[in-house]
Amino acid sequence: MTAAALDATEPDCGPQDRLSTLALGAIGVVFGDIGTSPLYALKESFIGAHPLAVDRAHVFGVLSLIFWTMVLVVTVKYVLVVLRADNRGEGGSLALLALITRKAGTRRWTPAIILLGIAATALFYGDAIITPAISVLSAVEGLTVVESGLTPLVLPVSVGILVGLFAIQARGTASVGSCSAR
Repeated sequence: MTAAALDATEPDCGPQDRLSTLALGAIGVVFGDIGTSPLYALKESFIGAHPLAVDRAHVFGVLSLIFWTMVLVVTVKYVLVVLRADNRGEGGSLALLALITRKAGTRRWTPAIILLGIAATALFYGDAIITPAISVLSAVEGLTVVESGLTPLVLPVSVGILVGLFAIQARGTASVGSCSAR
């Protein structure tokens, strides 16, 4: 295939369009995922099964807990621990396990470390399964704040969104996020 033919099949978007689209997508994923849990916790604190009184002390108390939890999780866990765990360019629970077992050798507590690594991997997979469902469900539940009559539609709409997301996910992130998909 010639260079002209290849250029004709490429999506019509310049480098600047790709960069801004990727940046917006990355920001949306990061803050969408990290941001839904605090919003859900805030809602449950004041409207949930055991609601707090909506006064200055409780609002600032809950916001303080959310803020410091986010600071500690993001700063301590991700920046100071996870990002420094580098196994030849790879990261994650299994890479951390490989690093630890390489350093530990055949000491007597190596099996316990391996079990901790397996548990961390299981927790990672569990989180990867439940996080999209919780994120979509909490976002759709936000519709009931605007119109309480939409409550019966929360579950079916959430299931529909998740089925749609997983259906297009099979196409791959490259094709779903390409400029031609706009």
